[in-house]
Amino acid sequence: MASVPNSSSAAPPPPVWDARASTPTQVGYGGFWIRFVAYLIDGVVLSIAGTIVGFILGFGIAVSRTGDAKTAEFLGYGVGILLGWLYFALMESSARGATLGKMAMGLRVVTNEGQRLSFANATGRYFAKFISAIILLIGFIMIGFTERKRGLHDMIASTLVIKVR
Repeated sequence: MASVPNSSSAAPPPPVWDARASTPTQVGYGGFWIRFVAYLIDGVVLSIAGTIVGFILGFGIAVSRTGDAKTAEFLGYGVGILLGWLYFALMESSARGATLGKMAMGLRVVTNEGQRLSFANATGRYFAKFISAIILLIGFIMIGFTERKRGLHDMIASTLVIKVR
C-alpha cells in the first residue's frame, strides 16, 4: 500500500482556472437554456432568503411602529437588490466561481482569459444584468445567438460561462 507523505496536513492545490480555456476546442460554453435553469434555481434560493430577511425586517418595523408602508416598500426593494448583488458577486468571485444554480448545472463564470473573477468584476457583471434586462431582455437572448454563448452583461464584464462537467 503506497502512502502519500503528509497527505492529511497538506492543503489542496489551488484551482487551475485557465486549464480549460487554454485550448478553445475543449471549452464548452453554458448556453441559454442551461443558464436559464440555473437562474431559476438561484431565484428559488434568493426567494427563500428574501422571505426570511423580509419577515425579520417587517416584524421589526411593525414592532417599532416607526415606519410607514412606503418606507417598508422602499426598504424591501433595497434589501432585495442588496441580497441579489451579494449572492451573485460573492458566489461568482468565490473559489467555486458559480452560484448554487450554476453549480447544480455544472457551470462556472470566468474572465475572458479563463481566470477567477474578482469581486469587483462579479459586481460589474451583476449590475450589467440590469442593462441586459432593460432592453427587453435582448441582452439575455443574445446568449442563444453568440459564438461563445455570451450575453450583453458577459460582454460588458468580459466574462464567460463555461461548462465544467
